[in-house]
Amino acid sequence: MGIKRLVTAILLAGGMSAATSALAQNDRFANVTIETVPVRGNISMLIGSGGNIGVSAGADGLLIIDDQYAPLAAKIKAALAQLGYDTPKFLLNTHFHGDHTGGNADFGVASIIIAHENVRGRLVAGDSPSSALPVVTFDDDVTVHFNGENITLIHMPRGHTDTDSVVMFEDTNVIHMGDHFFNGSFPFVDIANGGTVQGYLVNLEKALSWIGDDTAVIPGHGPLGTKADLLAFYNVVKDTSTAIRVMKSQQMSVEEAVAAGLGDEYASWGQGFINEQRWIETVFTSYQR
Repeated sequence: MGIKRLVTAILLAGGMSAATSALAQNDRFANVTIETVPVRGNISMLIGSGGNIGVSAGADGLLIIDDQYAPLAAKIKAALAQLGYDTPKFLLNTHFHGDHTGGNADFGVASIIIAHENVRGRLVAGDSPSSALPVVTFDDDVTVHFNGENITLIHMPRGHTDTDSVVMFEDTNVIHMGDHFFNGSFPFVDIANGGTVQGYLVNLEKALSWIGDDTAVIPGHGPLGTKADLLAFYNVVKDTSTAIRVMKSQQMSVEEAVAAGLGDEYASWGQGFINEQRWIETVFTSYQR
């Protein structure tokens, strides 16, 4: 085979591989439907694939929190259109993970993206396109005055990652917890990207002190919850991490701790993205001593 023909064959193979990958990505989301769950007042939650989306739809237009995966952008816009608009004025990111920011490149063309400064840093480091990057960033907190209420993003350091925020809707009494709340399952603590179990627990304690018994709680993953659900989640994270730390203090290896397990009462909590083994390994890694 001549050099030109060889180069052409390589280029064609690369193009076919990329096309196949794109088709596989689209097929993965082909059967995903976007469910709209009324929360309270003009606040809704969209459930699809990836992190739950918070929505404020009112006289000022549309504000959304997170945007799941890129291939779902059209479906998300169709669901948003049923709420009155298909193009948000504002897009708030709770953190940088792709199941929460995958649609940024699409939505960011027409929407103002707001997130903690570390979100922008992580996305830039990941070679995200310019339209996917937050254009307004903050350090501790920032408030958006929209649809007749104060919507405040509050940074939650060293918890799920080092980029996280929760979003509080002051007047409608709703909080979007991002991935500081996996309703009914063990959480994912991304230690490689600045997360710690210690910080996660501190952040949960803060959030619980801010909200009331009647606050509607949107989780990053799982069904719409209440303060009681968030408290139950906190207790599971706290109690299991304490039990795991005790095993570690007894000089048990991580393999021995996994074999010992956490008990039948936590069996259902390991049915999500993070199973019991991964949770035990996470706590072992997060608590070095």
